[in-house]
Amino acid sequence: MDSDGTQDARRAQANPVPRPAGPPEPPAVPPRPSAPPRPDGSAFLAWLRTPRPEAAPGVWRFGHRPRPDEEPEVVPGRQLISGALIAFLVGWLIWSLLWNGYLGGWWLLPLYAMIPDSWAEPHSFGAVVAVYAYYVVIALIIMIGVGRLGRWGEIWRRYGPPAWRRGAAPEQVRRPVAEQDPAAWPALRAAGAADAADRLAADARSGLMRDVDHARIARAWQGVRSGRHTLATFTSAVVRDGAAACLHPSGERDLPARLARHDLVTGQVRLGTTADDPRNPYAYRGSGLALGPDLLGTSLLAVGPAGSGKTGTVVRPLAESLCLQALAGRAAVVVVGAAGAGLGPAGAYDVVVRVGNPDSVHDLDLYGGTTDPDEAAAVLAEALAGDLADPHPGSDSRRSTTVLGQLLGPFRAVHGRFPSVPELRRLLDGAPGPMSELRTALQGAGQDSLLRELDARERQMGHPGDVAAVLADRVALLDRPAFAGFFDTSGQSRPFSLKALDHPVRVRIDLPERGHADASRILARLVLAQFTASVAVREDRSLFACLVLDDATGVVTPEAVRGIQRLRSAHAGAVLTLRTLDDVPRPLRGPLLGTTGCRVALSGLTPWDGQDFAEVWGKEWTETRDVTDRQIIAETPAGKAAHVLRRVITGKAPTARAVTVRQVERERWSASELAHAVPPGHAVLSLTNVKGEHAPPLLVDLRD
Repeated sequence: MDSDGTQDARRAQANPVPRPAGPPEPPAVPPRPSAPPRPDGSAFLAWLRTPRPEAAPGVWRFGHRPRPDEEPEVVPGRQLISGALIAFLVGWLIWSLLWNGYLGGWWLLPLYAMIPDSWAEPHSFGAVVAVYAYYVVIALIIMIGVGRLGRWGEIWRRYGPPAWRRGAAPEQVRRPVAEQDPAAWPALRAAGAADAADRLAADARSGLMRDVDHARIARAWQGVRSGRHTLATFTSAVVRDGAAACLHPSGERDLPARLARHDLVTGQVRLGTTADDPRNPYAYRGSGLALGPDLLGTSLLAVGPAGSGKTGTVVRPLAESLCLQALAGRAAVVVVGAAGAGLGPAGAYDVVVRVGNPDSVHDLDLYGGTTDPDEAAAVLAEALAGDLADPHPGSDSRRSTTVLGQLLGPFRAVHGRFPSVPELRRLLDGAPGPMSELRTALQGAGQDSLLRELDARERQMGHPGDVAAVLADRVALLDRPAFAGFFDTSGQSRPFSLKALDHPVRVRIDLPERGHADASRILARLVLAQFTASVAVREDRSLFACLVLDDATGVVTPEAVRGIQRLRSAHAGAVLTLRTLDDVPRPLRGPLLGTTGCRVALSGLTPWDGQDFAEVWGKEWTETRDVTDRQIIAETPAGKAAHVLRRVITGKAPTARAVTVRQVERERWSASELAHAVPPGHAVLSLTNVKGEHAPPLLVDLRD
């Protein structure tokens, strides 16, 4: 019994995925000092039983304590203690005045009315008890009154034993009853799989289960409930293998190293802590900020200059979380970045494609694994000339698609495959040899419709506006000696195709940055176009598919924006990073920010980039207080003398203060604040999940 999709993954990968050879990987980034140990062994049960209450989007739910929406009015400690002391003195004064008779004897009238005449004898036991009991009642009434007036209860809660107990030790998680204990697997017991539940509970108690094991088996159980697997097969696999049941096709149960804090019960990864800042809503202040598939399903855009922490504090934790989700059979992830960008060790991935590295075990399929010439032409045209199209949202690269379709269709009909890079370059250049060979082969096969396509291509050659020359120049960037062993279409290599996103696969694609920047942009556009096309036709959409693109410079095109818009309905998402929004054509900045539901503005943003974020985040109504001081003019001689004396003592003229409270509309975060008020290591994030729930822009400390 395998987790959902893993049987198909084993058939798709006939041989185990070998680890890429070549130069050794740089050492993994050491975990942060605040990162907790992995929840395995004895810590697993405590981790699993920790409450995870429902919370607003983006809140780290593990052990979260909800806060009120509005900040309670807190009296300063000095004012609180002085008020309590004054109230005590007032109560003492009142009791002293009553005791010494300065306020009369009226307060004794109830005592005289209640005691019988026989108790009136001096020094009788009943009289003494009744009188002093009455005194105690009066003293308690005075104490309660002045205590409420002086907020003695608040002092007790703030400085007394309740505060000592809160600071002495953390709250202990109570062990739930068996019917509610997640470590006892009550859902399996209720469905009649008691043997499987007992085996899993025993492994959890003995320390053999990890958080990835729990998530993976829970995912497999979802497959049983949905009817994809049978209960008998699941039960036999779990009873036989225990916590190691339903393994990922790679056979791994965890990542080699973890950098961030993960909670696989909720699928969240913690990025930082919401700052205790007045600009943040009170309910979010001090809480952890986390992302999961429900938020990444609306796609994420992070903008910040070099060194602001895009890769280390945003991309790497998200890639790590998605790799853990893939090991649990919940997600498929493709991470694209420059070689040596620190996107995780090779051991954390099933497939590592090092484009331009002759030691790379895997190749990249230039046509995305499709057999349809029109689909291949559309994807390839987006990669080669998508950035040359009119940047307005309604434009497209239809002419480039037509030119490529006129060549790919006839070539595949003749050779049974698509052309390699050198062959495609010669066809786009209009070399007479390849074109005549295609014509002869098509005439011999009687392919009249494809002959018409080839005739149309030959008529357009050399005409003004023919984009074949531009496409040939772009293909020439891939027809370099450094890429000689890549993009093979003869079947002799092991190309990776994004059609594999039906399976919980972990892929890292290293792009060559040095000396091949233009080629890297073409390949990044190619992967994005193939991703958006592949996820839309997946058979199993229960897997969350995510593309993490570190540095999307030159990748955002009109077609890319439309593709990202369609990801949410396909249970997929994209993570893009940019150094500046100037890397995106001006007409596409607004649509890009509107398409992505999660937006991250890191510290060091330029004011003009901040202006685009300020516009998309909009305005809100806030309460402002205008304080004015008006000079008091005395009209009587005594008043004038008092004013002169006050001016001599204070050095200021007597004034009367007037406070005006009004509602005004202001930007949530202005361009100036985003450029100058975001501290280093911080970012401003706005989040939207796939249900439409959103969180306002929050100032987050990414170092915590």
